[in-house]
Amino acid sequence: MTLSKAELWQRFQKYYTEFPTLGLAIDLSRMNFTDDFLASMSTPIQKAFIAMAELEKGGIANPDEKRMVGHYWLRNPDLAPTQTIAKEIRDTLAAIKEFAAQVHEGTIRGAHGPFKQLLVIGIGGSALGPQFVSNALGNPETDKLSIHFFDNTDPDGMDKVLAKIGDQLGETLTVVISKSGGTKETRNGMLEAKAAYERAALKFEVHAVAVTGALSELDVYATKNGWIKRFPMWDWVGGRTSELSAVGLLPAALQGFDVDGLLAGAKACDDVTRQTKINDNPSAQLALMWHYIGNGKGTKNMVILPYKDRLELFSKYTQQLIMESLGKEKDLDGKVVNQGIAVFGNKGSTDQHSYVQQLREGILNFFVTFIEVLQDRNGKSIEVEPQVTSGDYLEGFFLGTRQALHENGRESMTLTIKTVSAFSVGVLIALFERAVGLYASLININAYHQPGVEAGKKAAAAVIELQRKALNYLIEKKGHALTSAQIASGIGAHDGFETVFKVCEHMASNPDHGVKKTLGKTPFEATYQVG
Repeated sequence: MTLSKAELWQRFQKYYTEFPTLGLAIDLSRMNFTDDFLASMSTPIQKAFIAMAELEKGGIANPDEKRMVGHYWLRNPDLAPTQTIAKEIRDTLAAIKEFAAQVHEGTIRGAHGPFKQLLVIGIGGSALGPQFVSNALGNPETDKLSIHFFDNTDPDGMDKVLAKIGDQLGETLTVVISKSGGTKETRNGMLEAKAAYERAALKFEVHAVAVTGALSELDVYATKNGWIKRFPMWDWVGGRTSELSAVGLLPAALQGFDVDGLLAGAKACDDVTRQTKINDNPSAQLALMWHYIGNGKGTKNMVILPYKDRLELFSKYTQQLIMESLGKEKDLDGKVVNQGIAVFGNKGSTDQHSYVQQLREGILNFFVTFIEVLQDRNGKSIEVEPQVTSGDYLEGFFLGTRQALHENGRESMTLTIKTVSAFSVGVLIALFERAVGLYASLININAYHQPGVEAGKKAAAAVIELQRKALNYLIEKKGHALTSAQIASGIGAHDGFETVFKVCEHMASNPDHGVKKTLGKTPFEATYQVG
């Protein structure tokens, strides 16, 4: 449905809504739903509001794990179902602020002086949230600490980060984030960091802080080894919704960001998105548009295009929030539904020169969520042409791209915020968190578990065990050159020939295990040996 300029103006006035208390506006005019669509979804969305209200009261919203879902309490402890939980939230926030102040004052310091660098070790939500917020709010001239991340178990990636830190490890505070304490990627990053400190003749424990669950493996380890401090992670906060817990607030406070502003923005958004009238609820509008465009089955991909460099990582952050929450095989009744919404994106106007070409003229398997930021910078801009600034061009590219897509029948919605601030970042986080929860209710799935992730972890553990057996077999047969098939047969891995081939290739490509490879006539006739 491509409308004339006059028709589009009428539709824009009808489906453009401002939310003054949030500094937010939403434009749905370029989504081609009919006028009766919202009315047809009235009953389902009201049921979703009821389910969300029960969740916020402390109902078991994650039935698989028999857990409450309480990230909304983080920005409003008065909503917590018990006084104990409310007190823990308030006490943790106070402890974060106090700890950050002591670090900034130099009361808590590293072996070589006050902390200047911050290394965050985590994966998934334990890294994506802090990375997004740091990129959105950071300023090298004013940040209290410069932040770095170990967010994968890639040795080369960790070496690259350590090279940036250089000889400042003695002034580097390391925060290790893992709810269970058993997440292997985070455990590996911690051990790699510890080894780096020790190579520099430094004690890791006097530079280390943990954010973890009570009595977890990490909690026990940090206590035993005398780490500086431990902050809690609660089982009622999922990783992808943990940014406004100690997971995200501690790194933000250490960088000197306005954590109260983050929480205030999220709380204000929560207050608005509890409204049960669709026109008054921006999260409900998002959820309903997702349902409309994908027929309630996620048949269209979501492309997130913020026209602001500071929001570049928002698509990466929302990718986990949306895809891990909504990508489910079964619904709450146990029926196979294979739900989900694929999310990708980068930033404008960079995408004018990359995939906008396909968005306009290629396969129509997507919808776009534009994010417009009205304020260009703090202060006045130069003119790059008479009466035109660089920011004017950015706005022009945004409006031009949106129009070009509409002219070719490509649907989009636009979120507009006034500026990127702690408050507006908190608004965006809360806006999408609740949209995910409402949409999950509309399609009858559990948004708060991740069985696919757990399956991947179990499969990875099986691979590691197979590698260990293959290596031990090579050590046992020291001096003998064996093909991967011979090794697989020797260890009884009759269903694991391909995996044994891959782990042998990996071991032979690294000096760690002493495995040598000799080429054969084909890749599968190559041999491996130890010694």
